[in-house]
Amino acid sequence: MCGIVGVLDTRPDAEIHPSVIERMLGAIVHRGPDDAGVSALGPVGLGTRRLQIIDLTGGHQPMSNEDNSVWVAFNGEIYNHKTRRRQLGEQGHQFRTQCDTEVIVHEWEEHGPNCVDWLDGQFGFAVWDQSAQTLMLARDRLGIKPLYYHWNGSRLVFSSEIKGILASNLVTAEVDLHSLYYYMGYEFVPAPATMFQGIQKLPAGHRLLIRNGELDVQRYWDVQFAPEDLSEEECVRTIRQLLGEAVEQRLMSDVPLGVFLSGGLDSTAVLAYAREATTRPLPSFTIGYADETFSEWDHARRAAQHYGTEHHEILIEPITPDAIEHAVWHLDEPMTDLSALPFHILSQKAREHVTVCLSGEGGDEVFVGYDRFIASKLEQMVYARVPSALRRLLIEPAVGSLPDQPQKKGAINLLKRFVEGAALPAEGGHMRWQYFSSAEQDRRLFTSAFLDRFGGDPFEPIRRHATAAGGVDRLSAECYVDLRLTMPDSVLMKVDKMSMATSLEVRVPFLDHRLIEFAARIPSDVRFPGLRTKAIYRKAMADVLPPFILERGKQGYSLPLKTWLRGELREYMTTLLNGSPLIQEHMNLGYINQLIDEHQRRAKNHNHVLWALINVALWHRRYIEGHATNAA
Repeated sequence: MCGIVGVLDTRPDAEIHPSVIERMLGAIVHRGPDDAGVSALGPVGLGTRRLQIIDLTGGHQPMSNEDNSVWVAFNGEIYNHKTRRRQLGEQGHQFRTQCDTEVIVHEWEEHGPNCVDWLDGQFGFAVWDQSAQTLMLARDRLGIKPLYYHWNGSRLVFSSEIKGILASNLVTAEVDLHSLYYYMGYEFVPAPATMFQGIQKLPAGHRLLIRNGELDVQRYWDVQFAPEDLSEEECVRTIRQLLGEAVEQRLMSDVPLGVFLSGGLDSTAVLAYAREATTRPLPSFTIGYADETFSEWDHARRAAQHYGTEHHEILIEPITPDAIEHAVWHLDEPMTDLSALPFHILSQKAREHVTVCLSGEGGDEVFVGYDRFIASKLEQMVYARVPSALRRLLIEPAVGSLPDQPQKKGAINLLKRFVEGAALPAEGGHMRWQYFSSAEQDRRLFTSAFLDRFGGDPFEPIRRHATAAGGVDRLSAECYVDLRLTMPDSVLMKVDKMSMATSLEVRVPFLDHRLIEFAARIPSDVRFPGLRTKAIYRKAMADVLPPFILERGKQGYSLPLKTWLRGELREYMTTLLNGSPLIQEHMNLGYINQLIDEHQRRAKNHNHVLWALINVALWHRRYIEGHATNAA
């Protein structure tokens, strides 16, 4: 696993100086502390930082073909590289290393831009074809690995992390205020935008080509939901087979490897298949809190004992301001997934023992595991039939007045969240229960000048993805939106940035594209009958997982933030938000202080909006106020 950077200048006689690439690499050392490489190729400069995992001595990058006409800078893993190496060798290609990166070089020679179709893995890479004067960037099908770029019409600057782009001093750090509007609702910035004006994400499953001075971004893969008449027996058998193969494939490593273990369905299934596929030691790692409603220690401990792992438990204490600021720096742009900080601490602990960890991300999107799917179905079946006037005048005020409870979920907290989500416009679909703003909050939070210029349709990204899903049933469209919106832009961004901050590679077997393509063929009433999440997946795991795991509900990494904002972090939050230039210019401080007061009094739980504000204020201080704007 690595980090990559690069610059292409299409102007006549342009030449990229190695110092630019070296400066960019200096900003992402954490992604690859084992090696660094720079290739200055006239109008193109490529650079890599390497975390050694495969072919520890022979994988120096950037890597070229025999005559140095094709160069590759690669971040990721190609799981089918041995098969493709053999097949390409039979076609006459010569290999000099055992590294998976070299496969990409020869795939390009054989297939050009279509080389991505032959690669099975998680990746973000750049290919420079000197003869054709063509540059291609590519990101894996699901967006497991990130890739960002800036294009000004003649010059492309790209990196695995935005901080690498800014370190080039070729791009000015400025706030994208349209993205700020979306961020306060979604708590992340939907692709292809970022919080930086002029810097974009390459979307998952896309490639970017620059030929003859023209930029073209193309989708090369998409999942098509087309439910078929599959028997339950066939679904169970195929899920077991594909998940087992995906886990076994991801055990490929020349360095120590472990498993993140929450004690939930997905992480335990990954451990079960890993234990079956290898005899190598498999350390497991889990986190917990003093507040037991946020902890999963007991289940994780029992699972570790059941599968015989060397188990490590990490107690998460109240998060310090320094830890928050460190995480914001590594995330590149603000996002407020409450599992980000625990995941970072978990990764730090794991890195003391291993270089690679398997994790269970993706199972909830693939097999319908989130509460928002239940909320959407309940709203459709029951709540939508309640007269709107009754909901607005009686139910919403009554439920809204209920005091927030300290535990993570609980009946009252779940009821309050359900009613809040159902009150949002129906075009938000199931994502209404993952959206943390409203027209009323926007009106009170932002200045009128900001909303007049930068406000808009908050659910446009949801509708765009739902439309791309095609004419499918409601559940299939919801699953597609999850895989295309929240998965790459929130979940996977968190996993990559928080693990690579500690020089740890994380692999996610549930996001094997073959498993996802099969899941998209399972009828919706089999995937989600009644209100039973992960129904067919639970049946598939019936002979794989022990009963004490099989019947567990969804918990997930999180943290008792709402309590900490009323205690240890209260003064820090108040000082930070009232002193932020970004907030002072575009938001109403009186309203924000009202939210703080209501949260302290437990009148309402405002941890989502307050945490979003903390993150964006810290991001602005570090990246905008603290960054020189001397772009050339």
